[in-house]
Amino acid sequence: MKIHEEVGKLVLVSFIVSIAIVLLCWMFCDIIVINIIASLLAVYFQIFVTLFFRVPNRIVITNPNVVLSPGDGNVVAIEEVDAVEYFNDRRIRVSVFMTFFNIHINWYPISGIIKYVRYYPGEKLFAMYAKSSDKNEHSTIVIENKKGKEIMFRQIAGIIARRIICNAKEGDLCTQGAEVGLIKLGSRVDIFLPLDAKLLVQKGDLVRGQLTRIAEI
Repeated sequence: MKIHEEVGKLVLVSFIVSIAIVLLCWMFCDIIVINIIASLLAVYFQIFVTLFFRVPNRIVITNPNVVLSPGDGNVVAIEEVDAVEYFNDRRIRVSVFMTFFNIHINWYPISGIIKYVRYYPGEKLFAMYAKSSDKNEHSTIVIENKKGKEIMFRQIAGIIARRIICNAKEGDLCTQGAEVGLIKLGSRVDIFLPLDAKLLVQKGDLVRGQLTRIAEI
């Protein structure tokens, strides 16, 4: 299993801490039940951290007419909104909430040229809230495909997330399904689609980054 290079040290530290807790319990605590519980919790915690930051091995089928999900999670909202940033028009916003059990790597939803990249420090509101899209710490990326269609998506930090990693650079070419970055410890991604896009998901759907078709454009 491959661990994301950006968090390799974090996973190693969590492993050392887990081992230390187990050793201290068995060395200084005579209550076997407590030692067993502490050991199990340490093991579960380490498994959780490892799975959280794993890099999945997925086969991406690119399609210039389709927008793929930029992240794993649950579709929590689909609504028409005023996309003031960059477009200054109306767009369909599809919001995907990533829980603690989802991989937090993000991928490009379409292929094309990266037209716009911005990072905004912000608040730490619960990522399920609609206003977190604008208020929370986030990165915004706009991609234009070969047909001239532009898609905007955001990496949004949640109440626990401490850092957004965004490797997108204006002027670069990107490939659908390639990694754009990740959000550490809880987050959400929003995709802003043109009003004439044909939606392929609905609220409540579980989606997988690189694989699930969000819309046709």
